[in-house]
Amino acid sequence: MDLSTKYLGLELKNPVIVGSSGLTDSAKKIADLEKFGAGAVVLKSIFEEEITMEYEKVLEEEAPSRYKDDYLDYFDYKIKEQNITNYIKLIADAKKAVKIPIIASINCNSSHEWTYFATKIEEAGADALELNIFLLPSTLDKSIEDIDHVYLEIINNVKNIIKIPLSIKISYYFSNLGRAIKVLSKTGVDGIVLFNRFYSPDIDLDKMEIISTNVLSTPQELSTSLRWIGIMANRIKSDLAASTGVHDGKAVVKQLLAGADAVQMVSCLYQNGPEYLKTVIQEIEEWMTEKGFDSVDDFRGKLSQEQFVNPTLYERVQFMKYFSDREKYQ
Repeated sequence: MDLSTKYLGLELKNPVIVGSSGLTDSAKKIADLEKFGAGAVVLKSIFEEEITMEYEKVLEEEAPSRYKDDYLDYFDYKIKEQNITNYIKLIADAKKAVKIPIIASINCNSSHEWTYFATKIEEAGADALELNIFLLPSTLDKSIEDIDHVYLEIINNVKNIIKIPLSIKISYYFSNLGRAIKVLSKTGVDGIVLFNRFYSPDIDLDKMEIISTNVLSTPQELSTSLRWIGIMANRIKSDLAASTGVHDGKAVVKQLLAGADAVQMVSCLYQNGPEYLKTVIQEIEEWMTEKGFDSVDDFRGKLSQEQFVNPTLYERVQFMKYFSDREKYQ
């Protein structure tokens, strides 16, 4: 059974990638993921927001108020150097520990400083770089064009100074998602990951506080990425990776049928442990055996919108048929 695939120009033994998370923040954890079957890993992200918060905290606590301005550059340099040094060590340690591709990750919301970080990451030996970009469209004084420009600026700044493959992980918060994906692909990025997972707020009624909710994805969330993988497959030059809601081998197969080049998993591994990867791989192999497929390439994209006999099903947004059918049996 040949599960091998190509993603970002990299050779993967199978299309299952462990996404950026606490599961990939040490060489030891990554070695376990390789042992249990991961085709590649995306390292835990280095966060622009986290660095900014750390900078503000240190500046407030350590810089004398009279000379605060004099300390700005010093703390800015110190904190960034510390973060990038730790990240470079993680890349180097991971490359020594495993043979599977190591994809570094930067979680960013501006183009500030990331060209410097990306260069250091490439020098450290990462096989590829994933830019996790998410801008919540909540800023009322910015136009759609302003927001789109930030994505393009980040990509172009990084793309121009590194030679390793570059992918971007985006959300579905675009006014015209299909067109946005096509425009992003034309920047020359090697891959696009659909979609990133973001902080979701809730309200604690007893404490009357804002809290986080739905930290882990559920299988029901698969349909969002499945729809857009199916619509965009073979219509852009960039590779496509599916993310969010992938909880078993069957979900991986569905994304491959829709046209994904690779699939990222995280939440199900938090819930079941890294050894669950063995079960996921086994489920893929069992399905392929049952259907008579010898390789992933034999069925990839067979149910994409471009190839499916009824392509409008990917664009259906109403439940009319579903509810009319239910009424027949009531």
